[in-house]
Amino acid sequence: MNPPDKTRLLQQIAAIPAMERGKLSPHSSGRHHKLQRWQEGRNHTRHVPADELPALQNALEGYAQFQQLTEQYADLVIQETRQHLADAKKKNPARRPSSWRRKKKSSN
Repeated sequence: MNPPDKTRLLQQIAAIPAMERGKLSPHSSGRHHKLQRWQEGRNHTRHVPADELPALQNALEGYAQFQQLTEQYADLVIQETRQHLADAKKKNPARRPSSWRRKKKSSN
């Protein structure tokens, strides 16, 4: 909830060197892998040669780390927002109607 925590998370996010979305699986031929991802409502597949595999695995791990860190960041901001709302409510409590009734003005 402290600003340094948010700053630290943002620094960690910025330090992620590579990211890629998708799921990596071996191709049936065994010579390469395929990377599948959803984009704009469609499934996209890319064939990945063996020599690109380590870099792609690192990029997939980078994206997983990005998701984890942004989830933590969102949780901190949500906590802060809820605390600010609760503090504002304590400072300005809603006016409750009084228990006595007002007299109606005569129509004369």
